[in-house]
Amino acid sequence: MKATGSAASKAAIIVLSMGAAIATAQTYPNKPIRFLVGFVAGGTNDIVARALAQKLSENIGQSVVVENRGGANTAIATEAGARAAPDGYTILLNAPGHATNPALMKLAFDPISDFAFISLVAEAQNIVVVHPQFPPRTVQELIELSRKRPGQINFASSGTGTTVHLSGELFQHMTGTRWVHIPYKGGGPAVIELIAGQTQIMFANMPTAIQYVRDNRLRALAVTGARRAAAVPALPTVAESGVPGYEVTAWYGVSAPAKTPRVLIDRLHSEIVRAVNSPDLRERLTSQGADPLHMTPEQYTAFMQGEIAKWAKVIKAAGIKGE
Repeated sequence: MKATGSAASKAAIIVLSMGAAIATAQTYPNKPIRFLVGFVAGGTNDIVARALAQKLSENIGQSVVVENRGGANTAIATEAGARAAPDGYTILLNAPGHATNPALMKLAFDPISDFAFISLVAEAQNIVVVHPQFPPRTVQELIELSRKRPGQINFASSGTGTTVHLSGELFQHMTGTRWVHIPYKGGGPAVIELIAGQTQIMFANMPTAIQYVRDNRLRALAVTGARRAAAVPALPTVAESGVPGYEVTAWYGVSAPAKTPRVLIDRLHSEIVRAVNSPDLRERLTSQGADPLHMTPEQYTAFMQGEIAKWAKVIKAAGIKGE
């Protein structure tokens, strides 16, 4: 009888919990949602987050407020996301820094277990851009000049460990060239300094730099993916420009704090998929060189685990150290 009573109590607790979860889902969201972004305004992370936030706000009838917390290659914002209340009112934009940071620095959170991964949102190639007065007009000319001037060319990035940084490090590793790395606190400030002539080259996230290329304020040499980009189809890839096997792609996704109720994760997932599939958001992202996409929470979790393992190997092979 005692065991039966215990079982009944547990069943009652489960039923009550399910009821509470259903009630929560029915009223969610009933206040603004905070959307953490690990870079300052102006870069690709900010561009993607604000485009998604605007569409989500339209669809759910509540404000989705972007909060920029730049620094430490997204680790500052990511820690804030990990420590936030798991109530569905704080979400985090994930970027490759979430996968590269474990190999570059000691973190105050676990990059997998402290998060509930919701969906990938978009991916984008990086684009090799140079100051208009910098002589090289092709990747081969860049390699030749770099070999003649080792350690004399300034290479800008959006921060140590970003794909912008690692794209350039991998290029140097594969071509036997050597530049001076100048990290900034985001892609926006890095591009502005490149335009001003403070640096000479950058492997920029495409949405950050594409308009400056179209305005002839920067010169593009190549894209970093496995195939040419639809936004700039005439531009060759780095691989087809004489560096076979070279490939780097940036990506952007959304997660929430671990222990966020699954019913809320499912609601957020459905709203993100709805937003990403909307024609206006797709057009907004693709026009800036980003490819919209989505995954299930399980697929996205497995993707993140794979990215962490992949970049750990790349960072070790290239001898890249955290700063």
